Amino acid sequence: MAHSLQAKKRARQNAKNNTANRARKSRVKTQIKHFEAALDAGNVDAAAEQLRLVSKKLDKTASTSTMHKKTASRKKSRLAKQLNKLKAKKA
Repeated sequence: MAHSLQAKKRARQNAKNNTANRARKSRVKTQIKHFEAALDAGNVDAAAEQLRLVSKKLDKTASTSTMHKKTASRKKSRLAKQLNKLKAKKA
């Protein structure tokens, strides 16, 4: 248990930041699930739109300290590869 004022404040801040970070990561994961659902359905247009939304959500999350910029970039790259694979299969 924190005793000093500084430690008490830090504990409050950690709890608050933890809640916000979890919510952000959850929204990203949900958006990725929507993208993967569009991929599984084979709908290229819907998947492309979902990829745009996922990229936007990842960029917003990476702009905070919730996720590193390179982690977001890596996730976007892998999702784009999946979309390109579907496009190649359809063509």
